[in-house]
Amino acid sequence: MLSASILTVVVLFGAVLLWPRLANAELWRATITPLASIIGSGFLVLGPILDVSFGGYAPLVMLGLCAIAYLFGSAIRFNILQRADRKKPSPLLERLEVISSVVLACAFIVSVAYYLNLFGSFGVSLTDLNDSFHANLLTTAVFVLILIVGWTRGFSALERMEQVSVGLKLAIIAGLVFGLAVYFGQAAQSGTLQFDPPRITGWASVTLMAGLIVTVQGFETSRYLGATYDAGMRIRSMKLAQWISTIIYFLYITLLTYAFESDPLSLDETAIIDLMQAVAPILPLLLVVAALSAQFSAAVADTSGSGGLIGEVSKGKISEKLAYALLVGTGILLTWTANIFEIISYASRGFAAYYAIQACIAAISAGRQGYTWKALLFAAMAIVGCCIAVFGTPVE
Repeated sequence: MLSASILTVVVLFGAVLLWPRLANAELWRATITPLASIIGSGFLVLGPILDVSFGGYAPLVMLGLCAIAYLFGSAIRFNILQRADRKKPSPLLERLEVISSVVLACAFIVSVAYYLNLFGSFGVSLTDLNDSFHANLLTTAVFVLILIVGWTRGFSALERMEQVSVGLKLAIIAGLVFGLAVYFGQAAQSGTLQFDPPRITGWASVTLMAGLIVTVQGFETSRYLGATYDAGMRIRSMKLAQWISTIIYFLYITLLTYAFESDPLSLDETAIIDLMQAVAPILPLLLVVAALSAQFSAAVADTSGSGGLIGEVSKGKISEKLAYALLVGTGILLTWTANIFEIISYASRGFAAYYAIQACIAAISAGRQGYTWKALLFAAMAIVGCCIAVFGTPVE
């Protein structure tokens, strides 16, 4: 019965997302890209990680991650406005922008490995080949496929998957939250809600949080939609995406944390599959569908973005095809030498370095214009970003 209700919610929510009045609204179209990035891959792995690591305090940690992301977003929003108002940036700021582009391209390279390793793990999760070796084989095969497509035909055809996968992913997440809410209510009625003690405290908990920043990353995509939307719309859409994702993440983590007893021995990248099996039989299948579509489309988007950035920064000295080869080679190396939690940590540190540079740019701009408090805030966020890049650690 619950499976049927969940499927109904998925269908209804999907229909709402396809409703022309919403789908064609400019603010929603500008919001959907950063929103889909923020609650993409991280949604699948973050719940079990926070539950096992932080116990009953997981919702507060989730709010902390979202708050840090929002502050980084404020720096990027300030830079969007400055670039719209300023005809030509100063040489210093221009050099920092180039460096940030290089760092972002490198972060994209690691994030593609993150997406496709999740793709591989979820791809074999419901089969008899559910082990790391076959997951890595599937991941490697998809890397090779992306390289071949990028070299021969480009990504325009594959990028059309993004439009479909975004709506599908959000609809399935709505079904997941609904199913968890029902399960939570049943646990509350029977008096079986859990408040587990944290397994990680002190400095270790801080560095673990730092290693998870990539799970709430994605808001920065609004900065690169300038060809489609003006600065005001990109700023509004980024704020809206971050607020919506914060509400969704907080509901999800709260329902999951207190409805289930944390089990450190079951923590892996597909732990959410086993947990959702207890809620409703339909959920594991829906989550695998969401994972495969979301990870593949995100990997294609970041591969294309990385290739373009590398080509632009190198002034054509490194072609996009060569950039794709470097990305795929690095991704395959990470696949066979690091586990998913290590890759998540590497990606978090890469994006944190990018955010630190963007915050530094914002601090310099704000200081020059006399916005003292903003300059101090952005300078503080630049320091935070540097600390995350240096001290972020993976789940153990």
